[in-house]
Amino acid sequence: MEMDQAAGTSRLWQIVIESFWPMLQAGLKYTLTLTVISFVLGLCLAFLLALARISRYRVLSVPASLFVGLIRGTPLLVQLFIIFYGLPRAGVTLDPFLAAVIGFTLNMGAYNSEILRASILSVPDGQWEAAASIGMNRRQSLRRIILPQAVRVSIPPLSNSFVGLVKDTSLAATITLTEMFQVSQQKVAYYYEPLLLYVEVAVLYLVFCTILYYIQGKLERRFDRLTGA
Repeated sequence: MEMDQAAGTSRLWQIVIESFWPMLQAGLKYTLTLTVISFVLGLCLAFLLALARISRYRVLSVPASLFVGLIRGTPLLVQLFIIFYGLPRAGVTLDPFLAAVIGFTLNMGAYNSEILRASILSVPDGQWEAAASIGMNRRQSLRRIILPQAVRVSIPPLSNSFVGLVKDTSLAATITLTEMFQVSQQKVAYYYEPLLLYVEVAVLYLVFCTILYYIQGKLERRFDRLTGA
């Protein structure tokens, strides 16, 4: 019996070792790459949406508000399915990676626009008035006075959004993208050890997120020193 237990333990360790590199490789190649690209593009979209939502012109604020409400009001998984499985019915077929980038970019853009909008609105109105009193127009006031203050406020929630996106990329497995979670599913189908392999991929996600949380803390402290906060 002891020999059987030792053989079973040895087999489990062998599975862990053999699965580790394919999962890590998929994590580095797809999970992190997808996260970085989607977050950067989403941040650009978020900035435009935030400016549109605080605009005095309804032709900008209303469509932006409708878009944000639509994205925030529907599940990310459904959005990915519409883009990857639904659009081909309209003659638009996308590569899984591109479909994932589009889906996560739109989602990040909507959610992060609220973070940026709230950060901009958190700057006291007196700052706008002070900028206007020295001859700055609204665009100059925003660029030189408001945004530098808003950025400091937005860094912690945006960093959390970035880390959250790392975990959300696991949903890309549902549209056949071979990122880290789908590799774990493939290994489960091969080895029939779901508990072991799903725990292993969870640990890898935990390691990625822990490193990013550490970087986030360093970034916040560095930015606080630069801004004198």
